[in-house]
Amino acid sequence: MRLAVLGGGGFRVPLVYGALLRDRAEPRVAEVVLHDVSADRLAAIGHVLRGLAEGHDDPPAVRVTTSLDEALRGADFVFSAIRVGGLAGRTADERVALELGLLGQETTGPGGVAYGLRTVPVAVRVAERVAELAPRAWVINFTNPAGMITEAMRRVLGDRVIGICDSPIGLVRRAAAALGLDPARVWPDYVGLNHLGWLRGLGHDGRDVLPELLADDAALRRVEEARLFGPDWVRTLGALPNEYLYYYYFTREAVAATRGRSRGETLLGQQDAFYAAVLARPGDALAEWRRARRERDESYMAEARDTAEAGERDAADLEAGGYEGIALVLMAALSRGEAATMILNVGNGSAVPGLPAEAVVEVPCAVGAGGVRPLATRPLPGRFLGLLQQVKAVEQATIEAALTGSAARAVEAFALHPLVDSVATARALLDGYRARIPELAAVLAG
Repeated sequence: MRLAVLGGGGFRVPLVYGALLRDRAEPRVAEVVLHDVSADRLAAIGHVLRGLAEGHDDPPAVRVTTSLDEALRGADFVFSAIRVGGLAGRTADERVALELGLLGQETTGPGGVAYGLRTVPVAVRVAERVAELAPRAWVINFTNPAGMITEAMRRVLGDRVIGICDSPIGLVRRAAAALGLDPARVWPDYVGLNHLGWLRGLGHDGRDVLPELLADDAALRRVEEARLFGPDWVRTLGALPNEYLYYYYFTREAVAATRGRSRGETLLGQQDAFYAAVLARPGDALAEWRRARRERDESYMAEARDTAEAGERDAADLEAGGYEGIALVLMAALSRGEAATMILNVGNGSAVPGLPAEAVVEVPCAVGAGGVRPLATRPLPGRFLGLLQQVKAVEQATIEAALTGSAARAVEAFALHPLVDSVATARALLDGYRARIPELAAVLAG
């Protein structure tokens, strides 16, 4: 099989290649084609992949290209992990919001809207080229905001594009481990949108064991999300929230914690140093990548953990892997018929009552050779459903603004977001983003 990785010069691409090296079942990926707009980044990641492949028998061949059509032609699977505007765009996403006293975060709040506005048109063009050059390929979307981008790509590719995220499975894994259970033997009652969901139940041997976890202080201390939100709040909710809900439930604290150096600014410095070091000393590429990865993982959501006094990230979590493992399980299910149940970003249909049928939701799905089928979920209480409906309306307004070039729809998207407090602020956000992000300004002609 041939795998095309869009955004192939990205820092996390070696995680995907490492997972492919461990996959020995047939049919397996024989060739990986990396596509990126930056030849230097492709060269740097190519050095890292060669280091990973050393000592492995028959590793997947690696080819790099800056031509999208060349990358897509003949692909069986396409991983889309693009970042329109690069990390410089992300720092602007965050900084414009922070300067207006709002949350500055990559996918949540106004930063996520800005990211979506400039990314949706590019993602749709990618989908159109996939439909033309590799119509039978499965597209696995990593590009953030993952739910919004997957929903936009579905307009072209339908069910053949699937969004993935490692936050839900990480939450399930931690909850199961806190109870001494095998994560592979639990059933998650998880429902929401990407970066906005709740674990409402955890089935094991025919019963829901989540209430036992919520009642046990010692067990809750072993779950990062429970430390982040506090035991009293998760008991009030009767659920374990996805870590990104910290930005909704503790907005003031999150804004205060990020007024200094934003996450994007931190990563920009780290990654600039990494790519420069690899291009200067290719022989040290793998060691440099491992060092930078450890630094990146340990600092993930550090400002929120510090504010909540949630402590350091668990070493087991850092070693457990993330979205690359989810992608490989999904590929195996689709290509080999290795049936699996996974939490994925897919078209809703009727899985989540109260959300539009065309909306992309993040729910457990049955996956096999025939494709992906979302599983029905229990109705949501108003305190959860209302937030989902509002944020989904924002996502859909963002998609329409991006595809029509409408500044008015963009203002609507910002103004409707629950983390933006006025229409005047929404207009100021749009002005700020247009001034600082050329890719966004080019999208919004009106």
